[in-house]
Amino acid sequence: MNSASSENSTLDLGVIDEPILVFGGPYSNLQATQAMLEVAHHRKIPPERTVCTGDVVAYCANPVETIAAIRASGAHVVMGNCEESLGFQLDDCGCGFEENTACDILSRQWYAYTDELLNDDDRAWLRTRPRCILAQLEGRSLAFIHGSASDISGWVFESTDARQKAASLDALGCDGIIAGHCGMPFAQTLPGERFWVNAGVIGMPANDGTQRGWFAVITPENGALNVHLEPLQFDASSAALAMREAQLADAYANALETGLWPNMDVLPDYERARQGLELNEKSIIWPRGSLNAA
Repeated sequence: MNSASSENSTLDLGVIDEPILVFGGPYSNLQATQAMLEVAHHRKIPPERTVCTGDVVAYCANPVETIAAIRASGAHVVMGNCEESLGFQLDDCGCGFEENTACDILSRQWYAYTDELLNDDDRAWLRTRPRCILAQLEGRSLAFIHGSASDISGWVFESTDARQKAASLDALGCDGIIAGHCGMPFAQTLPGERFWVNAGVIGMPANDGTQRGWFAVITPENGALNVHLEPLQFDASSAALAMREAQLADAYANALETGLWPNMDVLPDYERARQGLELNEKSIIWPRGSLNAA
């Protein structure tokens, strides 16, 4: 795949003293996107405090409509590998799948489908997303990225070694990272009063056997941050039907309905073993580090 660059590498939101809503991976799933934006509206979280961790377009059937909905919302969007690849018209999605694996083969179809539908204005918007968004909450510095500090499509899971996470935190010079890409929500404290959060994605289930996406709300309170991971309900049947009507591969349409991924090649052993285990809401209070299951 070709490389791409952009001058708009960082957006600094400054000091924020109210809740931030974070979600990843709309994945061209219009139904999930509309449901997520309705949550933001219902909770009165404005676009200036709403962050998408990238991959607005991917597997599902409505890339143009999903881009339009996100743009109209005014939410901040981190550049993910899909924004980079489609914005700069690169050879493939840049998801980091190994060549000729099932996910690699499936990605070629949705990428070609999406690439055909996007216009020049869509691409210009995609390629001008910041690669990192910064914010200060309760005196702590946060960085919103897609994969890792060194790799836009770097796979960072809950089970990924803490030293690898520390390398990204060191590179960005921040106290906490909120990332996307891996498709599974988690929140964990790390040595040195630091933390790593993945808000999950809204456009596909988290491989837990349910038809739910995931998002996070980060609330500053009394000198700490309450990071709460929550499920998102959306019309998965309609999203799957739209994919079939567009004659996209049935594997991801089935995933919307079953809650199970069509392939687990990218997953470490810990995450692989948890396929089909329903996730629960979860909070961490940071930097105190107490973990509470809802």
